[in-house]
Amino acid sequence: MSNIFNFFPLTIYKSKIGLDEEERQILISEIYNLEKNSDKNKSINKAWTGDTQGHEFLHENEKFKNLFGIIEIHIKRYLEKLNIDSKLLDIYYSRAWATISRNVENISPHKHIQSHLSFAYYLNLKKTDSKLVFFDENRHNEFLPGLFTSKSVNKKNIIIRRDLTNTSSILFEASEDEIVIFPSKTLHGTQSNTNNNDRISISADIIIHAKDSSGLEHLVPPINKWKKFED
Repeated sequence: MSNIFNFFPLTIYKSKIGLDEEERQILISEIYNLEKNSDKNKSINKAWTGDTQGHEFLHENEKFKNLFGIIEIHIKRYLEKLNIDSKLLDIYYSRAWATISRNVENISPHKHIQSHLSFAYYLNLKKTDSKLVFFDENRHNEFLPGLFTSKSVNKKNIIIRRDLTNTSSILFEASEDEIVIFPSKTLHGTQSNTNNNDRISISADIIIHAKDSSGLEHLVPPINKWKKFED
């Protein structure tokens, strides 16, 4: 009798946040105001992203206080799912921003290499809007280089059926008022060539430090133990 064992998963967290329609509309209006007052240097067919437009500290905006408070609970729940004791960690929002995608605008594949955890929260999302895409850079099962990503291999139907054992990317389904949490080092983006009807999301970078670094070789030590260089 043969068996297959799958190891080393990427764990993605998804949950409803529970903001009512009135509050979400207030936040959407505020994001439109931020867009109007942005640097206006957006690339063609690319989404408006607040972190590149001078609006990367959304967590300091009083109108978003309730939302970010709720998200803190979900970040800790994600850590619990990984059996991490969050009480031993200091968790910080370092940056937070909104994105707006219209028509065929998308967000190119990227990582948030300056942080530890990231998320996407969907304020306005239609079923036909572009989906979040996660990319597998490790491809542990790709025993032939290019087997999972080659267009010519795909054209000749060498792979009979795509599933989680032989794919290099997945489309991740989410709905309005849902949050998706994942490690910041994960390569991700949004679908291209998909029509969007003002798809609005909020993203953030989260940095995690050890509360007490004594005896720890790894993890980031408490920020109150750091010493800034002289200017």
